[in-house]
Amino acid sequence: MALLELRKVSKAFPGVQALFQVDLDVQAGEVHALIGENGAGKSTLIKLLSGVYTRDGGAITFDGHEASFSTPQESQRAGIRTLYQETNLLPQLTVAENIYLGDEPRLKWLPLIDWREMRRGAADLLGLLKLDIAPDTRVCDLSVAEQQMIELAKALHVRAQLLIMDEPTATLSRREVDTLFRLIRLIKTQGIAVIFVSHRLDEVLEIADRATILRDGRRVTTLDVCDATLDQLVRLISGKPGAHLFTRARADHRTLPEALRVEDLTRTPTFEKVSFALHAGEIVGLTGPIGSGRTALVRVMFGLEPPDGGAIHVDGKPVTIRSPQDAINLGMGLLPAERHEQALLLEMPAPENISLAALVNAGPVINRDDEIALADEYIRRLRIKLPDLETKVKELSGGTQQKIILSRWLAVHSRILIFDEPTRGIDIGGKIEIYRLLNELARKGMAILIVSSEFFELTRLCDRVLVMRSGRLVATLEGDEITSKALTRHVVGDAET
Repeated sequence: MALLELRKVSKAFPGVQALFQVDLDVQAGEVHALIGENGAGKSTLIKLLSGVYTRDGGAITFDGHEASFSTPQESQRAGIRTLYQETNLLPQLTVAENIYLGDEPRLKWLPLIDWREMRRGAADLLGLLKLDIAPDTRVCDLSVAEQQMIELAKALHVRAQLLIMDEPTATLSRREVDTLFRLIRLIKTQGIAVIFVSHRLDEVLEIADRATILRDGRRVTTLDVCDATLDQLVRLISGKPGAHLFTRARADHRTLPEALRVEDLTRTPTFEKVSFALHAGEIVGLTGPIGSGRTALVRVMFGLEPPDGGAIHVDGKPVTIRSPQDAINLGMGLLPAERHEQALLLEMPAPENISLAALVNAGPVINRDDEIALADEYIRRLRIKLPDLETKVKELSGGTQQKIILSRWLAVHSRILIFDEPTRGIDIGGKIEIYRLLNELARKGMAILIVSSEFFELTRLCDRVLVMRSGRLVATLEGDEITSKALTRHVVGDAET
């Protein structure tokens, strides 16, 4: 008998049928992936199981009993825990205090917390998970990955039977993903089931036992992951028979003109003596663990932070970049990883966001007709789908937001584009569109640098991949050398093995 069963479950909101007669079963000790594009119904299904929403129709059975969770507390009492990207921990409390929150052990004869027992119990759980974290460590002093591992320890403490993990790897490095997956495999041995929600299909193939695909609120199919391929999942998710995860023919940089070169670029203590060249018409990847200096490097290149040493050349000539405006004047554009905080005017529509760089010198009065005409041109060229021109960008999908930022740089004729995590949080349809655009821009002679943690992205798109670790450039992979196995060795520092 399945631990969790959904039979013909439906949920509607005004004007939207979010789920329609969805069937799902999850076995104890199973990792069951839930995948689909944005709007497919994944979040709604999670919230039904978490007690945030109640279903309109159908039946839910959990642990052999009919279930109807009207609050998150009811879901948790039944044995279901939901782990979101943003952890639900209290940062100023210790690891032990967070694990035992609401269930603190008491002294036998006094109504006081038994701190010794709490620390001992937390240490046992951390030891079971093979985590080298002290129970008295404050949560705010832990990395994001470590905080997620504390969430797993907490779930073990409350004897959760089902863990729902919503995009758990979105902000993790490859090494941290490997650690998280090790813990997931460990808790499987305890009989705990996991619903794993992710846009990273390579990770689904790596960690899941089965996968259920949702599209437009309906279940498409459930399949055994061991029999599935990446391109098969793409076709099932998109509903397009010919769909596949884009693969680009590699270019030889030795035949292409140099667009940008950095020599011994240094910003102490983040990175030092980094040197590489980027050529017109090629896509170069830049990867490494979080904290390796990769994002700091592109921030210096774009004038957001000053270097402490080294040189930058554009088109073979030495240049000085003291500000982003200097970089823009040299033909550079940056799409930052944190697009909401650093690149978009969320409360404004597409035209204002697209024209932001082009009209920076337009004077105190902006010609609205020119702004609309500029936006219309790039909406057409990049095939940007909008409800209307007045829709605020905060209401658009991640892929559409990235296209709007890209349009901004194309509108000022940028020739060197730097993408920091170009597809973070973007569904598979959006990823394919971004990959198509990158390939098209490279064919037109643009020089593109991609900072990415997603190895399948690097292996399918890039002509060369640079690997940073501890602030230094430690490897450059070209052509057939660019494999997930090779990237993993260099990123984690085991290239000799």
